[in-house]
Amino acid sequence: MNARTEPAEADTEPGAPARPPLIREFLLVAGLFLVYKLGRRLAMGHTGEAYRNAGRVWHLERTVHLPRETAVQSALLHGDTLVHVANTYYATVHFPATLAFLVWLYLRRPAHYLWARRVLAVLTGAALVLPFTFPLAPPRMLTGTGLVDTGRVYGPSVYGPPAGDHLSNQFAAMPSLHFGWALMLAIGLIAATRSRWRHLWLLHPLVTLLVIVGTANHYWFDAIVATAMLGLSLGIVHRPRRAAGTAGRGTGRLGAPEPVLAGAGR
Repeated sequence: MNARTEPAEADTEPGAPARPPLIREFLLVAGLFLVYKLGRRLAMGHTGEAYRNAGRVWHLERTVHLPRETAVQSALLHGDTLVHVANTYYATVHFPATLAFLVWLYLRRPAHYLWARRVLAVLTGAALVLPFTFPLAPPRMLTGTGLVDTGRVYGPSVYGPPAGDHLSNQFAAMPSLHFGWALMLAIGLIAATRSRWRHLWLLHPLVTLLVIVGTANHYWFDAIVATAMLGLSLGIVHRPRRAAGTAGRGTGRLGAPEPVLAGAGR
């Protein structure tokens, strides 16, 4: 087929699912976000246990010689601008990036959209179990660690005082869906595109990891558990097959991430 008439890497495999109805998908995705928020709220009321678990996680990380979260935070605190950018990234990128990822897949890769939406649903559903069984206070709430609550001190912060915060459960640090969703975004874009630069999407979860740890909102183990849960979710939900006609193309129009995707990864 002539290069000018060949479609730009779409889901063209015979038998590939058609784009699902927009209204239904809007309701399903909105429901996923709602379950994520409400499910964490239902797991409140375990403050004492959450602090005890936080101490256990902190000491376990030191036992297995993971780097101290304070080392990452010290790098952020070299300047007010850097820590403010990290706080802003934590507060504003998580939901919009995931939504932009799903919208782009829905419009351009329907089969990969269905796969990614199902993986995120399984991951989120599994993650909501842990706050009931293992409530965990974030490192910013621990005393004696040398960590600073960067959101409260430097802003912006997405959390109020735990006792008066009616929008989120601050004792549901494990797993980190900030990291789990960011990693799925990168995996989904790598799977759905053929750009030679597509692996650069892994910078998004890497930056997210440094941000969630450096701002003292999560432990290393929160990201490790999220990664394990995502691995199980990917094992449960089968990845769509790519059409043979799109294999091996890594140049031309897809030689770099497309502009709409670049917006999702920032």
